[in-house]
Parts: sequence; structure tokens; C-alpha cells
Amino acid sequence: MNHDSSSPARLAPVTARGQATRLRIVRSAETVFGEKGYDGASIAEICRLAETALGSFYVYFPDKKAAFVELVDSLGARLRSELTAAVLGLDDRFEIERAGLRAFFAFAGQHRRLYRIVGQAEFVDEAVFRRYHERLAEGYVRGLAGAMVKGQLRKVDPEVLAYALMGMTDFLGMRWVLWEPKPDVEHVVD
Repeated sequence: MNHDSSSPARLAPVTARGQATRLRIVRSAETVFGEKGYDGASIAEICRLAETALGSFYVYFPDKKAAFVELVDSLGARLRSELTAAVLGLDDRFEIERAGLRAFFAFAGQHRRLYRIVGQAEFVDEAVFRRYHERLAEGYVRGLAGAMVKGQLRKVDPEVLAYALMGMTDFLGMRWVLWEPKPDVEHVVD
């Protein structure tokens, strides 16, 4: 089956047991796709790790690509949620940036396969790759534009600034979270 990420066919489980099974499948997919890559991953291996029957996979996902798309969307939503929670109640843009960096580094440290999975998304399903970044940028752009109105930042194109900061954060996380055995996150934040 060819899975179109622009209109993903996702079956929402009705029962708590079904929700737990689907979540185990997605979390197991994070491990398998992160370790083996998209091409090397198999549905059977995802199900084995999720401790669920192969048929259960197909209850929630029509194919491997659908599970991958769900995983990328899920990681993006969880990351955005963590970032939002980290800056909640802060008003000073400098402090918001510091808290956001810490939250991103913590998330990347907890989801070390994030870089490999999102990086592969560009080649597996370009629409989900784009969506991941655009959704991340949406809130950032609003926050930066608000800081410009308050006079906390000079006025520039907030979307350009958001993507520039996201790019820097991405590489800082790769260098000081992924590649460093004992990262000094505060040094990087400072």
C-alpha cells in the first residue's frame, strides 16, 4: 500500500487496552526505526519489541510507512509539548530561549534516535519531514513576533529568525547531546 502522509489513515483505538497497544507499537517503532533505519526495519521486529501480534499492527497501521509517519508526527507533537511546558509563564525572550534550549536538549537526550528518524523522514516521506519542521516553527514564529512587538528583539522576519535558531539548536543538540558522553548543557545554553 502506498501511504499518503497528507491524509494519514490512522485508526484511533476505542479501549484503554487498544490505546496502550497502539502506543507500545509506536514506541517500539521509535526504537526499531532509530536503530535499523527505515529500510532495515521490519513490522515483525516492531511487533516483537511491542510484545504484540503482527495482526495488531495492521489494526492500527496499513503499512510500515504509516507507522513511520505516525512516529515522526508523534515525536514532533511530544517535542512541541515539552517546549511549551518549559516556557510556560515566562515573559522575557532571553529566558524563554534558555528554557527552550534546555527542554530541547533534554528531549533529544531522552529520544536519542530523534535525529536519525527525522533525518530519514526527508527521504521516506517528504511531506511528514516538512510538516515536522513547519509545526515546530509555527509556535516559535508567534513567540518571536510577540517579543518583537514588546521590544525584546529587533524587528526582523520572525520566520527567518525561527528557522535560523532551530537550525542552530539542531546542530548544538547533535554536537553536545548526541556526540558527548557527558554533556554540559548549561555551558551550551550560556
